[in-house]
Amino acid sequence: MLVNVFKENVIEGLSKAANIIPTKTGMAYLRSIWLKAEKDILTIMATDSNIEFSGSYPADVVSSGLVGVNGRNFVDLLRKLSSGVPITLSLEEGSNNLLISQKGTRNYKLPTNDSVWFQNFSEFPEENPVVWSGDYFAELIDKIFYCIADDESKDAIGCLYINPAESGHIDACGLNGHQFAMLRFLHDELHALLPKNGILIQRKYLSEMKKWLGADEIELNMTEKRLFLRTYDKKEMFNLPLSAYQYPDYSNFLSRIAGDNTSKLILSRKEAEEALERLLIFISENNRCTYFSLSEKEAHLSSNGIDVGSASETIEAEYNGNIQKIAFPTRNLLEIMDHYQSEKLTMIMSGTEGPCGIMGSDDPEYTVIIMPMKIVDNTYYQEEKV
Repeated sequence: MLVNVFKENVIEGLSKAANIIPTKTGMAYLRSIWLKAEKDILTIMATDSNIEFSGSYPADVVSSGLVGVNGRNFVDLLRKLSSGVPITLSLEEGSNNLLISQKGTRNYKLPTNDSVWFQNFSEFPEENPVVWSGDYFAELIDKIFYCIADDESKDAIGCLYINPAESGHIDACGLNGHQFAMLRFLHDELHALLPKNGILIQRKYLSEMKKWLGADEIELNMTEKRLFLRTYDKKEMFNLPLSAYQYPDYSNFLSRIAGDNTSKLILSRKEAEEALERLLIFISENNRCTYFSLSEKEAHLSSNGIDVGSASETIEAEYNGNIQKIAFPTRNLLEIMDHYQSEKLTMIMSGTEGPCGIMGSDDPEYTVIIMPMKIVDNTYYQEEKV
């Protein structure tokens, strides 16, 4: 193999490849980035045995070949080489070394893996792919990710669920036991492509998927076992396994907040976030919540940590309901509010210990449900003299 490439043509693809390979664990060939040179194209491939990435970039291919090289060392080296000056990649005769040269005065050797270890990557299914917005998919992941259980043993709730609903819209859902997030959207072609029971993408794959997604449109397709994403120009592909768990029926708690016997609190998102940030100072391991005492035109927020003091603030609000006092975990509530754009948020409470839905007028079809914390009145005892 003998190839001349420019750093600026391949470094982004190399960085994406390096992101998914294991750092220390796994077989050596899994820590490799594979370089395949043919027909004036250098194809860069990497896998962790589950996720697969491949990208094709322009190169001057003098002779074709396939070689695997320690991914992170190779990428670190190329990052430090100059832009605008060709880099020559070649195999050293009689050894297993990849020679990297620039300007004739910079010469490096990296050990390689024999191509016998290379396993063919999955091919993108060409039949009826769907075009989708890459930045919308990335936004969807961001709005759902923090509500997905981070324990792999949790099976289905450790996954992003994309469900084609009977009404024609698609529900993207995340659940971790005490929070649920759902972004509802329309995409007729994707709705038709999705299987009846939807697809499940494990949480551990979503961060790398989001890094790969850009602002441009992508092509999406799937088989029974894998999800495939490809840039619209077909130069890069990212694919991953789908999970086969059964997702819980989330209509039960959605119906709780859609019922008639609910209490509604409307407040300023910014004012509420600023108040919660200050009250966050006063939470403790034994008391992680903020108490909301509610009246028609205001909400009184308070926090009381035994070792850190206490705090209270009153903010303007519109309230209609029967619940006088309710408590929410402060950090969780702040994180939820941070994912909204709306100036005002509506909190729909089904009970002091029942699901509470959060919605905003400028965040159409985005709903997060949080479970309140049980209010326990602390009683302090003092020793009596006998």
